[in-house]
Amino acid sequence: MSRKVYVFDTTLRDGEQVPGAKLNKRQKLEIAEQLARLGVDVIEAGFPCSSPEDLQAVKAVAEQVKGPIIAGLARAVAQDIDIAWEAVRQAERPRIHVFLGSSDIHLQKKLRTDRESALEQAVWAVTYAKKYCSDVEYSTEDASRTDFDYLCRVIEAVIKAGATVVNIPDTVGYAIPEEFGSMIKRLRERVPALDRVILSVPCQNDLGLAVANPLSAVKNGADQVECTINGIGERAGNAALEEIVMAIKVRPEYYNAYTDIKTQEIYRTSRMVSRVMNIPVQPNKAIVGSNAFAHSSGIHQDGILKDRRTYEIIRPEDVGIREHKLVLTARSGRAALRHQLGLIGYVLPEEQFERVYQRFLNVADRKKEVSSEDLISIVEIELTKVPETYSFHSIQIMSGNTMIPMASVTLTKGEQYLSEASTGNGPVDAVFRCIEKIVKKSAKLRDYDLKAVTTGTDALGEAMVRVEIEGTLYSGLGTSPDVIEASARAYLNAFNRYFAAKNGSNVK
Repeated sequence: MSRKVYVFDTTLRDGEQVPGAKLNKRQKLEIAEQLARLGVDVIEAGFPCSSPEDLQAVKAVAEQVKGPIIAGLARAVAQDIDIAWEAVRQAERPRIHVFLGSSDIHLQKKLRTDRESALEQAVWAVTYAKKYCSDVEYSTEDASRTDFDYLCRVIEAVIKAGATVVNIPDTVGYAIPEEFGSMIKRLRERVPALDRVILSVPCQNDLGLAVANPLSAVKNGADQVECTINGIGERAGNAALEEIVMAIKVRPEYYNAYTDIKTQEIYRTSRMVSRVMNIPVQPNKAIVGSNAFAHSSGIHQDGILKDRRTYEIIRPEDVGIREHKLVLTARSGRAALRHQLGLIGYVLPEEQFERVYQRFLNVADRKKEVSSEDLISIVEIELTKVPETYSFHSIQIMSGNTMIPMASVTLTKGEQYLSEASTGNGPVDAVFRCIEKIVKKSAKLRDYDLKAVTTGTDALGEAMVRVEIEGTLYSGLGTSPDVIEASARAYLNAFNRYFAAKNGSNVK
């Protein structure tokens, strides 16, 4: 009989540990509500003891998001557990998630303790958390590098202390699929008490095996997979939720398992996380990448036209990707735009729609056709909009392979027009220097990504930047058929986030 695999999403906790991806309370709520629509079983909403801001964000998720279990992470110390309970206590279904290293390298080098002391601390922590919450998850951090006999002792002890979920993490992405699956099978055989609890597996992607390892674990008896949207997370990232879920959905007879994920919400969730965290999805990313259902080879195209199953094992609509044939141009009116926005899932208030319409006209005047992908990008720019201390007006560029690139930029601040000119190593660098002169603030560019939203020479360009201003990272997003303009808008967007934060708005 097919068994359910629980999906534990840690996008709001481990996913948020990506530099520059810090979320405020409003953003966490937005993503958490979508995760609930997606149908995840558990939302790990954050690490409440890490900051007062995160405590408030986790509390808001616990109070407002219904359906999934809401978990808060805590180290195996009283203060962390107290704060975690304060954060999740109002949840419909709260969980405290406690962790402590179990490998010798973690015990000796990080915790400066020994096995017996750590075992006692683990039992104490579960017992302490249990007085608050009936649902307590315990993580044996770095389990894949832990002595097997000692790992079994820890698991037996924390189950006896009251743990309802036992977590076997591949914390540093060290495990190999066959090895990891075998470990889960051996644990099942060696520790009969695991039959009374949920056996969970979170895996990191340091060797590119973050999806393969938990799938091997599921095959060998794991009950819960811990993952993130788009595979984001610490270092090389986590197991990607969408890949694990669709592997189980496509191969249910192999895994003898299913999940309760509403797969038609996958693409929307992926786009939301990418937008809110300003982390682009690579084009060849499985399931949700822009090329995941694209076919350019003549042989492939011929096969697809005859029967989509020849080269597609997943239907695009199964993950919420829809193909639309309605073509929009500068001559399309508001009714056509509103209709097309509805088809791709956007119903906007009148004031917001009008701003999207004006942005649409700006793009349509410079392109022959505006595609659904263009529209998604246009709308998402509006949804991520922050108060504009400075607004983009115009740029002029002089560049070539035999001259020093020069740029002139004009911004507006209220009714005032502000212009500056500068040279740079390239046209984008020159534009960035102009913006810094105008706003009278410098920044260190930490990340810069530029991609085409659609195909063709008139494709809409989407630029994402991450900059450091006064020791804090701010991200920015900009789009335009002109990639230099898109870059300028992204850089300015990052500065506007800085000024908004400085003026008390809760944005980053």
